Amino acid sequence: MRNPAPGRDAARELLTRLDPEQVLTDGPGYQQGTRLWNGAVRHRPALIVRPRTPAQVQAAVRAARGDGLPLSVRGGGHDWAGRSLRPGGLVVDLSAMRQVVVEPRTRTALVQGGATAGDVVTAAAPYGLCPATGTVAGVGMTGLTLAGGYGPLNGRAGPALDNLLAADVVLADGRLVSAGPDREPELYWALRGGGGNFGAVTSLRIRLHPVPGIVAGLITYPLSRAAQVRERLDAFLAAAPDELTVQSGFVSGPDGSPVLFLAPVWSGDTDRGEAALSPLQRLGPPLAAQTAPMPLARILRLNEQWAPAGRHYAIATRTLTRFTPGATAQLAEAAATRTSPLTGISVHHFHGAATRVPLESTAFGLRRDHFVVEMVAVWQPGDERATHHRAWADATSDALAPHALPGGYANLLGPEAHDRAAHAYGPHTGRLLAAKKRYDPDRVFTATPLPTAGDDTPAQRGTRSARTDPG
Repeated sequence: MRNPAPGRDAARELLTRLDPEQVLTDGPGYQQGTRLWNGAVRHRPALIVRPRTPAQVQAAVRAARGDGLPLSVRGGGHDWAGRSLRPGGLVVDLSAMRQVVVEPRTRTALVQGGATAGDVVTAAAPYGLCPATGTVAGVGMTGLTLAGGYGPLNGRAGPALDNLLAADVVLADGRLVSAGPDREPELYWALRGGGGNFGAVTSLRIRLHPVPGIVAGLITYPLSRAAQVRERLDAFLAAAPDELTVQSGFVSGPDGSPVLFLAPVWSGDTDRGEAALSPLQRLGPPLAAQTAPMPLARILRLNEQWAPAGRHYAIATRTLTRFTPGATAQLAEAAATRTSPLTGISVHHFHGAATRVPLESTAFGLRRDHFVVEMVAVWQPGDERATHHRAWADATSDALAPHALPGGYANLLGPEAHDRAAHAYGPHTGRLLAAKKRYDPDRVFTATPLPTAGDDTPAQRGTRSARTDPG
């Protein structure tokens, strides 16, 4: 590591003047700060700093560097891999910075770094506006946005990253900079898809969308019909309008056996919505089908019931450009051989507005129609078969690999997925590494996996990196 960042003494002095509940080494506040969505994570940082202002974030970053402590940033606490809690390190916990200010005239919102997707949806709703979010309310808006953001408005509004207009970022040397099209444009480019690998983001300015109405629902089919339904679904989605985005996958039905599910969301005129969704109920004889107008906030809350905080999770992922019969067969087999009835497979739909952004405009590496497959092994605390459950996710990913692109969605790649990270950003590897060298030459921040230079070993990355909550 290079010489500590300037301002070390001032930073330490500022930290000593924070309220006691802002610097936590034990007690209930510390315990709360170490809880992530994934209850399997048990990392124990040396201290947690809970800033309320960007200046306090600057102080925390400088203090960590001055003392040589590993540094990580906790946003919404939805990190599944535990990257936001460095063992023995200093955690910048942004949970006290959750304010969302909506500007209805410009259809934008200023979002602090600790706000969740649910916070933003709730703030925008009174104005008839919606953000591009992920699929659940509890995910951190910042981590989600920086690496991508697949969600129910993907076809209409694009992923969350395409709606990032500007960001305030504390760099590794403690400076606070604003990044946008006209200020630090290279940092702005890297933040849109490159993840939280360039600094601690204290606020975002995002675009909001007027949506006339939303019709959504849940349709289930028996597992035995998976091949037929998936083939017909893919043909239907190939011509889907921007207003329609369909999440799909496999979960447990009411009796605990696996079923194929479709979770369509129509974002447009509600009178057209019911008609647009009705063909999805005729892909084969459904087990159940229900669609209705509902607000975005309710959709996210319903999705969250499938994967509540505190359970134990392991995630694997693959990206498909289409569902070949072989890919569908592999996923159906994986659903039939799940090691836990809580385990599921979610397929995210990327199309429409998301595909019309020029590839070179952002660091996000894939702009053609595709599907992100998320294999989510889930088990209850106390279940001693954790290794068995994780093995199911890994085996499913391996089986799907021959049908998939070589990279993957960065927000779902694990910290050790170095080989796949090299392919995750399309043609942007060189530019991303140049931005990393410019803004974080000592590699203080690590969130989602980045491609790495050939002379950089995994051991070096492990000793030098700070980690940022990807959601």
